[in-house]
Amino acid sequence: MQSDHPTARERELTERVSLTLPDGRLNREAVGFARWPLVDTAGIGHGSHGRGRNKRWEYWNVITPTHIAALTVSSIDYAAVHEVWIFDRTTGEEVGESATVLPPRGVTLPASLADGPTRARAKKLAIDLTPIADGGTRLRATIPDGVIDVVVSRPAAHDCLAVVVPWSDSRFQYTVKDVALPASGSLIIRGTEYTLPEGESWAVLDHGRGRWPYNITWNWGAGSGRSGGHTIGLQVGGKWTTGTGVTENGIVIDGRLHKIGAELRWDYSTTDFLAPWRLSGGGLSAELVPFHDKRSRMQLGVLSGATDQCFGTWSGSYDTGLEVIEFSGLTGFAEHVHNRW
Repeated sequence: MQSDHPTARERELTERVSLTLPDGRLNREAVGFARWPLVDTAGIGHGSHGRGRNKRWEYWNVITPTHIAALTVSSIDYAAVHEVWIFDRTTGEEVGESATVLPPRGVTLPASLADGPTRARAKKLAIDLTPIADGGTRLRATIPDGVIDVVVSRPAAHDCLAVVVPWSDSRFQYTVKDVALPASGSLIIRGTEYTLPEGESWAVLDHGRGRWPYNITWNWGAGSGRSGGHTIGLQVGGKWTTGTGVTENGIVIDGRLHKIGAELRWDYSTTDFLAPWRLSGGGLSAELVPFHDKRSRMQLGVLSGATDQCFGTWSGSYDTGLEVIEFSGLTGFAEHVHNRW
């Protein structure tokens, strides 16, 4: 699949701003990107405006040399959708539970990022995401066959990529993508405990608040690791931002975000998701070689979704304008998602 789009002219946000106006519509002063989660999203999910279209979630992904773990807590107005998943990269064994709760109950999400704890309870899972004093987060989850107990550290000088994407004054999304965050702690699979190797374990956050169109397709990719003497976090997206004037593309090098204002060219196969994924544009050239496709399908009346999240290893280069940074061995993923929600 291929696409070419011109570079977007993006505004950088440097002060705290509300995502919504008092009537619940998009505050156009919030449109742009930031290196810190500066956007107040308290207006999402309150009042009558946009009822049925509000979506709030926290997604965490943790990758170690031996395992992958993921947590999702979400409320999409008419349902709460959660998941806990642990994958053994050596054996291919995976354990997990998901829950769709109609109407939504047993879920707590903060009004804005880090304003308080996130909590989900359903029949076979329990999730707690708790901010800690140093700016990090403790991730805890329990399912019948697994336990996640991970502390994600957030270095003080570490940039994230926060973006407000405007489809219209009534449909818009605020996303915070935070990559290459050090992780420590443990995972348990069917009674066997595995300690996360410090310095080799990385977490990625996807924090979302917004009001989405019903039918949409998107790409998202991320990678984290150390390469060539640098700590590198790759953050890329596509399709859903096309035509909005904003992208969610960037690369964090030693804690500093280099924002990519171009829509990237994505080349991948929808008939063979485990074939290499190639991205280019805005000074970035990157390739993901997958080793596992986490394939998810859901059909629940008008609510449906199809996700292929392909985990693998990233390599490539980024031209900062002053130098070309080459990287390899970044572990992460790229995904193709089509939702009707």
